[in-house]
Amino acid sequence: MPRPIEARIDLPALRHNYLVARQYASRQHREAKAWAVVKANAYGHGLLRAAAALGDVADGFALLDLDEAIALRQAGIRQPILLLEGFFEAADLSVCAAHDLSVVVHRLEQLQMLRQATRATPSMHLPIYLKLNSGMNRLGITAAQLPAVRRELEAAPALGPLTLMTHFAEADGVADERCIAWQLERFLAMTADWPAAANFPVSLANSAAILRYPQTAHDWARPGIMLYGGSPFADEDAASFGLQPVMTLHSRILAVQEIGIGERVGYGGSFVAPGPTRVGIVACGYADGYPRHAPGGTPIIVAGRRTQTLGRVSMDMLACDLTELPDAGVNSPVVLWGEGLPADEVASAAGTISYELFCALARRVPVVEV
Repeated sequence: MPRPIEARIDLPALRHNYLVARQYASRQHREAKAWAVVKANAYGHGLLRAAAALGDVADGFALLDLDEAIALRQAGIRQPILLLEGFFEAADLSVCAAHDLSVVVHRLEQLQMLRQATRATPSMHLPIYLKLNSGMNRLGITAAQLPAVRRELEAAPALGPLTLMTHFAEADGVADERCIAWQLERFLAMTADWPAAANFPVSLANSAAILRYPQTAHDWARPGIMLYGGSPFADEDAASFGLQPVMTLHSRILAVQEIGIGERVGYGGSFVAPGPTRVGIVACGYADGYPRHAPGGTPIIVAGRRTQTLGRVSMDMLACDLTELPDAGVNSPVVLWGEGLPADEVASAAGTISYELFCALARRVPVVEV
């Protein structure tokens, strides 16, 4: 019998969440489209699995790796595919063109490689997303670099269509339009003396901006965490936006220990029983992707009822409190996060975010599609 742990992926919920994202994006921009962001193996949910579930509804797919983009094409995906970090060397360009990929350009050297490539191969056609650094200071063309970038673009007229993009740094913060206003002002200032920019499509909104500032959706939105049923906000849960959990991590109780007052549980003995305590041992640990730093008291569901973890998380197991669950015992079902227990809540207790929980799911955990 296999170890009793598995991650269940609810594909209809993934489709539902994508349609919610597109609905939000189209509230003020009726023609807005949405990239399904499937980077990091679709946030741990499985790239090809997610693409198959969204293949007939998604406007396009956005990810990082060229090999993954090729895998999507080989799997039959015909929608646009966007490489969010662009290409890394000139040799990538012919491959991108051969697979009809769109590329983000975020530094001047990339444009120079593009210009040289189009001169060598005049038939090369690559749609470009020009990323402007409006204040995130991670990737993007700065205002000082923009004149040189425009000259490069004018020197390579054979390049494909151009879209302007930026990324919000604080859209997931306090619900205040000032969180995005300063970047929008910079973005507009950077393109103000570029007359042609008024005719370019625009891509601005991530999950947080789609949900809280739908006016930023414009031509192409980029929903990520919301597709997988996570909230980008610390103060609002995913369900309040009509989002459904996609990944549910299930396990079972392996053993039950009855301990008395003053006895300790787990490595370091960080939990000390205040009285007679029933301790359930769950087949899940940090080697499965559960956060090792989750403290005792992190919520968990056993036999359909909420309780809490006890002590430190081990590599393969964790302990939970069954004292108030007399009917729970060996083989009782456990939900670590997902249906009935939002991943955001577990992540918050562990001092992290649901993105990390999903992406950290270990390869040894079997995955079942629902």
